[in-house]
Amino acid sequence: MKKRNPKVIDPDFKKHIEGVLAEVKNSLFELHDTAIRDEKTKLYNHRFFKNVFEMELEKAKREMQNLSLIIVDIDFFKKFNDSYGHLVGDDVLVELAKVLQKTVRKYDIPSRFGGEEFFVLLPETNIAKAKKVAERLRLSLPKNTLLKKYNVQISLGVTEYKKLDTQKRMINRADKALYISKKNGRNQTNIL
Repeated sequence: MKKRNPKVIDPDFKKHIEGVLAEVKNSLFELHDTAIRDEKTKLYNHRFFKNVFEMELEKAKREMQNLSLIIVDIDFFKKFNDSYGHLVGDDVLVELAKVLQKTVRKYDIPSRFGGEEFFVLLPETNIAKAKKVAERLRLSLPKNTLLKKYNVQISLGVTEYKKLDTQKRMINRADKALYISKKNGRNQTNIL
């Protein structure tokens, strides 16, 4: 009986195994992406955002770095959906997400927090710079064909990390700033 050398691998078998491994790797990447991204907008989802937020908050505390948060809300979105339908509303969410991704830096963390509300975490960014980002985003909407067609406008609330802050405190402050934007006529940015 002839012994086979265990170190010699049939080239066809090797190609087959490499192909299977490549498929498994691609499937894992897709699964990971599905777990952290919002299906509609492809931005990070709520759960992923909260996890990253916690890490960035700890980093800001530990290294005494700036950290800012922007909350974005589409003005009168319920009325918009009632007037134009949810499919057009979904298109608006997708287009706003695209504008958001183009407006922020590569290492900022934009996410769809729920409904028509988006959060953007800005590591190593003070409140003055965060407000500039928020305003740049707000003023970029009319440059998008669909958003301009429907005159989509947004209100924004901005805050920055303060000593001993928690996620909840930062979100509450940004939410209060957002409320001020809405109360004062919408389509504006306020900071707290």
